[in-house]
Amino acid sequence: MVKERKWIMKNMADPETVSRLTSELGIDSVLAELLAQRGIGTFAEARTFFRPELKDLHDPFLMKDMDKAVERVRRAVEEGTWILVYGDYDVDGTTAVSLVYSFLKKLTSRVDFYIPDRYDEGYGVSFKGIDWAVEHGFGLIITLDCGIKANDKVSYAAQRGIDMIICDHHLPENELPQAVAVLDPKRSDCSYPFDDLSGCGVGFKLVQAYSSRYGIPFENLVSLLDLLVISIAADLVSVTGENRILAHCGLKQLNENPRTGIYAMIRLAGLEPGHVTIDDIVFKIGPRINAAGRMESGRVAVELLTATDETEAERIGSEINKYNNERKSIDREITQEALEMVQSGSCLSSGNATIVYNPSWHKGVVGIVASRLVEAFYKPTIVFSRSQVNGLVTGSARSVHGFDLYDAIESCADLLENFGGHLYAAGLTLKEENLPEFCKRIEEFIGNNITPQMLTPVIYVDSYLDFDRITPKFVRILKQFQPFGPGNTAPVFLTENVYDNGNGRRVGADAGHLKLELIQESQPYRHISAIAFNKAEHFEHIRNGNPVDICYSIVENYYRGIANIQLRIKDIHDREDFMSGL
Repeated sequence: MVKERKWIMKNMADPETVSRLTSELGIDSVLAELLAQRGIGTFAEARTFFRPELKDLHDPFLMKDMDKAVERVRRAVEEGTWILVYGDYDVDGTTAVSLVYSFLKKLTSRVDFYIPDRYDEGYGVSFKGIDWAVEHGFGLIITLDCGIKANDKVSYAAQRGIDMIICDHHLPENELPQAVAVLDPKRSDCSYPFDDLSGCGVGFKLVQAYSSRYGIPFENLVSLLDLLVISIAADLVSVTGENRILAHCGLKQLNENPRTGIYAMIRLAGLEPGHVTIDDIVFKIGPRINAAGRMESGRVAVELLTATDETEAERIGSEINKYNNERKSIDREITQEALEMVQSGSCLSSGNATIVYNPSWHKGVVGIVASRLVEAFYKPTIVFSRSQVNGLVTGSARSVHGFDLYDAIESCADLLENFGGHLYAAGLTLKEENLPEFCKRIEEFIGNNITPQMLTPVIYVDSYLDFDRITPKFVRILKQFQPFGPGNTAPVFLTENVYDNGNGRRVGADAGHLKLELIQESQPYRHISAIAFNKAEHFEHIRNGNPVDICYSIVENYYRGIANIQLRIKDIHDREDFMSGL
């Protein structure tokens, strides 16, 4: 089912730079190669990379409108104006709301938060939310992870006597909302040095600026960083520049002194406290936070993330865990239905794009299903369901590497009621009668703009690696390349001619994964544990003693305080097939 992936070796770095780093840092040349690939060429640059520090964060007042935002918050606090912290229902939105709400709660008791209902209000600022703010006497709304395109909502709020501060990180339109302040590093007139902050990151810069201006020690903000690293990991912003500093220090906070609600979630996810990684956030913590907004309400996630009582946090965490289990069950069911639709030809499209529609599908999981279909067919994908509230068809879109799906959707804007998103992920709504024309036009657009290269899944390999180089020192230094993410991905290594020692087995509920003990042919006495998710089709070949080539990342697994090195296999090539293709 899953399309075979092509392995491409990354370009080798300058040999002189690699040699110098190897000598000056006293590290393996493979590790020096990894540094050079990341643009690091000197001892000083390596020290900055390996030791990110909060003192190197940018001045928040470099962000356009920050002065205005800070002044308006100060006036609201001093005058006793009710402040509403308003954010999206996903991980970035709920962590951002939790961060700013937690900060303001220490300045004023007149603060509350609002998360729009995914099904009733949809993404972003809603008229219903503003009406709720008016009804409850709020004078200032601070939006987080949304609002940059809410021109009409901002005007509506102003007419009702409410000021708004926009904190967003999405690309603005040509005309900005007429808010008191618009904080968005992607504004064309904003000279802030780093423009890839998460929505939560923009919220953090606001509280950093307020603290700086009004004498609140920066140390008071460190406790907020566990929220911030969750947003950085889950929203897939680049883990470079300022985000690398925030993610590094956020992981430290999350592992050493997490807030009550996050600690409850770590335990419920079965993670080892003190050893949580970015991957754990992406695959274990983030989906649980998202499940609240998908299955019930994002407000529940904020209640957990701001909880201070352990018993209450356990109760809310267990509730969210239940939502997550329910989400996984529905996700599996709908994914299977969608796969069968494509295979039977009953989908809306399976040409240049994969487009499926079922009016009864749960709107909360269609984005996950779209990602599953991209894995299966490796084409731009849109999964549609129908809103039970307004009858509109609503879809989630996911793309393949290199293809701007947002651009494709924007080309059909005249057929849509609403749309938004990023290069590789977007959401849209339209009337059901426009669906056939939309499918026709999106198919044409993709066909005219996508290349064969974009339709071939690729694994980029950083370096060849023999097993004898995977020493405790090698792994210890490799860990310091973390946190991993876009812009600083986990290194992928290629080792040739390996085979299982005879103890390999299928594992997992559906026996779809492989647990292996691998030996490289040139080093028969060195065994290394490996896990290969969704690779069970290679089992018989490997069990029969046949050698394979593998590409993988290196991880440390913790169990009851004991760390074990494990290879996380990304792909397997049978050597016979590989050699015959030469």
